[in-house]
Amino acid sequence: MRIGILGLGRIGAFHAETLAGLGAVESLVVSDPAAGLARAVAERYGALVADSPEEVLAAGVDGLVVAAATDAHPALIRAGVAAGVPVFCEKPVARTMAEAVDVYKVLAGCDVPVQIGFNRRFDTGYAAAREAVRSGALGPLHTVRSTTLDPAPPPAAYVAASGGIFRDCAVHDFDIIRWVTGREVGEVYAAGGNRGAAYIRDAGDADTTGAVLTLDDGTLAVVSNSRHNGRGHDVRLELHGFADSVAVGLDDRLPLRSVEPGVTFPSGVPHDFFLDRFAAAYRAELAAFTEVAAGSRPSPCTVEDALEAGWIAEACALSLREHRPVAPAEVRRA
Repeated sequence: MRIGILGLGRIGAFHAETLAGLGAVESLVVSDPAAGLARAVAERYGALVADSPEEVLAAGVDGLVVAAATDAHPALIRAGVAAGVPVFCEKPVARTMAEAVDVYKVLAGCDVPVQIGFNRRFDTGYAAAREAVRSGALGPLHTVRSTTLDPAPPPAAYVAASGGIFRDCAVHDFDIIRWVTGREVGEVYAAGGNRGAAYIRDAGDADTTGAVLTLDDGTLAVVSNSRHNGRGHDVRLELHGFADSVAVGLDDRLPLRSVEPGVTFPSGVPHDFFLDRFAAAYRAELAAFTEVAAGSRPSPCTVEDALEAGWIAEACALSLREHRPVAPAEVRRA
């Protein structure tokens, strides 16, 4: 199988390394506006360099991985699908929900699969939590807690173009809550503040947020996010049911320090980077995409899935601005 990769920044180069190590992948065709990045990746993994997305698609690729800048996502997804090539695209589908809806409409009725990159769906802990819910082992849920705390904020230029912490960071929590619980979100109430980098506040964004989501069966989901977490990259999920409770991310590298006497857990080196925390999940995600490209499985995370998480993010952003509960249905556009 030959896979094309568009965009070879941090995540694109990481995907190239991952794909080069998969048995199903025989060769790579790579392209980036920065020719030096493409050459470096090509030399490292024996890939073919193409000068443009069109050249990548013309090289006979069986699948296309889009890791380019967000603004390019809609056009590159459309180009891949128009060429009949299955597409994997990092989230988000587009910078705005209006653009993402346009992509969804273009793909309606099309049989070329598109997979969106929500890597937590491929983490073994999250998968086990989902199975615990599905099996009934936890009983009915009453509380879900999802946490994403970054060790340090991204650069100012990234923040300015990110769409905000709900759309850029918390959207992973929103997607995984839907996926693990199998429920939809009926209402959100969000709060936020700025206690750190001034450039985040200057961009009109919050650096720390909390949101309470009411799921369609009455379960409460509490989502906590921050750009500042000095001890490390803290990503967890708690599921509390009437019969049992489980947690994802509660391992020896949890970036949290107990002050209870005699307690040594966790004693490992804390996670400090998302590629470190989810390396295995990214590998499983791209392995799944090779199966999608081969036609042996449907997309495990569709454009529609990404839209659903995006509407929750939109609702949270509106709730934060107007200090009131918001239903995702209020912001949803056909």
